[in-house]
Parts: sequence; C-alpha cells; structure tokens
Amino acid sequence: MKISMVLVSICFCAALLFNACSSPQDNAYEAQEKVHKERLELVKQYQECLKKAEEKKTDAGVCEQYLKASEALK
Repeated sequence: MKISMVLVSICFCAALLFNACSSPQDNAYEAQEKVHKERLELVKQYQECLKKAEEKKTDAGVCEQYLKASEALK
C-alpha cells in the first residue's frame, strides 16, 4: 500500500513538473500573440481617431501616430 502511494505521488509530481515547463516555441508564440493584439488595438485606435476627426472636421494627421506605432510592431 505504501509503495503504491509513493508511485502515485511520484507520477503526480512528474506530471506537474512537465506541465509547468514551457518550451521556447510556446514562449515565442505567446510573445507573438501579444504583439498581434497590440497591433490590433493600435489599428482600432487609429480608426476611431479617423472617425472622430471626420465628425469634427479636423485634421486626421494627428491619427497617424497610431498607424506608425502599429507599423513599427511588424
């Protein structure tokens, strides 16, 4: 009985250890996903800025900062 409990404990600890380790490829995917989300947010802000500029009939050049920032993240 004690041996089976030890084996179960070892297997449980090994499973936790292997699940906790992430590969460099997983880390790269997560970093890439964060960059894509940030680019999408900047493009969304750019579009909202253009819409507000059109409504208020102001210069849309101010909005270019969002577009340039999103292009910098490529």
